Amino acid sequence: MSDFISWLSQPWPWYVAGMLIAAVMFGLLLFGKRFGLSSNLRTICSAFGAGKSCEFFDFDWKSQSWNLVFVAGTIMGGFIANRFLSSEVAIAISPKTVAELQSFGLLNPGADFMPASIFSFEGLTSLKGFVMIVVGGFLVGFGTRYAGGCTSGHAISGLSNLQLPSLIAVIGFFIGGLFATYLVLPHLLTL
Repeated sequence: MSDFISWLSQPWPWYVAGMLIAAVMFGLLLFGKRFGLSSNLRTICSAFGAGKSCEFFDFDWKSQSWNLVFVAGTIMGGFIANRFLSSEVAIAISPKTVAELQSFGLLNPGADFMPASIFSFEGLTSLKGFVMIVVGGFLVGFGTRYAGGCTSGHAISGLSNLQLPSLIAVIGFFIGGLFATYLVLPHLLTL
């Protein structure tokens, strides 16, 4: 049993994850369902009665309850993976990337998935942490609503359905990500 747990705690090959995502998408297409995590916020708000004061939330949320079960499973899976299947080995980052991140003031890059100096409750008290967490979160939420879905909805579900708006959105996500990584992030990290 310990060998199995040890195997689970290692990163899985990309082709295993790819086949699992493809199987899930095939099942969703087969049953006429669309996938996207951002749509769950609308479903949750509708379930709590937001449809009484806002037309956007006025829809039959019970028809989307399967998606809420999926989100609950995602949260439980993340907890189980973090609590029981996480490896103590540092994240493999190239020495060049480590040196560059250290030049921006990040301590011990690769020790955690996210730098605790920024992404923590203590990090919120700094300008850098506030901009990264609060302003960044607002921009992600705004962009998700403006694009009509999140990266998982467009890149996985929308492209599987051969939707042109999803292709345009995914191209925009990549352009925005490259722009932020190379032109915005270096300035944010030096705040």
